[in-house]
Amino acid sequence: MTIPPRILLIVDDDPDDRNLFIAAVKEVEESMICITADNGQQALELLNNKETPLPDFIVLDLRMPRYSGKTCLSAIKADTRLKNIPVFIYTTSNNVEESNELARMGACHFMTKPGNADEIYYLVSFILGEPWNTYSKQ
Repeated sequence: MTIPPRILLIVDDDPDDRNLFIAAVKEVEESMICITADNGQQALELLNNKETPLPDFIVLDLRMPRYSGKTCLSAIKADTRLKNIPVFIYTTSNNVEESNELARMGACHFMTKPGNADEIYYLVSFILGEPWNTYSKQ
């Protein structure tokens, strides 16, 4: 039996950040399928579309137009179908209070956007290599 590729949803309004993250993902796990959204509203539309397969992981920027990352995280964790998908906050903020609040809201990990490609590869390796409590797709 062939194991299907894992799916990652990257939600970030900056196309350069999305592309850099995708390049790092493909370097670490070539078979990973990357889906992107420009903002929290678009991400929720994708997640609620029954035609779109649910991702194994979500990487979520905090500062975005329309729905912020915090609003999107809140909606994901309130939805029984989505709440067990690990969500990683990926942002320019390094506010400890904010990271604690996001952890209480259900985020798995809070990551400050790194300044260089090597750090991004490390973060991607960390996300994809850890045994997060992912839901079983049924």
